[in-house]
Amino acid sequence: MDLQIDDFHHDVAAGLVRLYQAFPRKVALFIEDLIGHEEPDEFGLPSKRHQSCLSALLWLAEEGYLRFDALIRFEALDQAVLTEKAFVRLSRAASQVDQSLAELPASIRRTRASLANQLREASSERDGERLALLLGELLGRH
Repeated sequence: MDLQIDDFHHDVAAGLVRLYQAFPRKVALFIEDLIGHEEPDEFGLPSKRHQSCLSALLWLAEEGYLRFDALIRFEALDQAVLTEKAFVRLSRAASQVDQSLAELPASIRRTRASLANQLREASSERDGERLALLLGELLGRH
């Protein structure tokens, strides 16, 4: 897999999870909070990595997964919030979850099995393959 696609998966997951955790509040979604600090290039322009993350978030908006009011320079999306489509998909249970969840109370099982939680776990574990599968499930449903 191409490295920029791995970064895309990470950026999309990080942005969606951040907005899910804030839902239904509108928040400023800062690129630096998602990928860490990146030094601008010698001309003062954002790094390619920073630009790629911003582009991934703008793509999510174009595809109807989030809304925002404005860009804060190249640093953030201002007043960003998930769309209904994204919220519903992130709230659904992932198709493949750990069978040990079956023994938990229903409310905990529902939360832990959600695509949002599964994306959060895959991101924190830096599990690129699992992240790709989960995002395929999230973005592939119509």
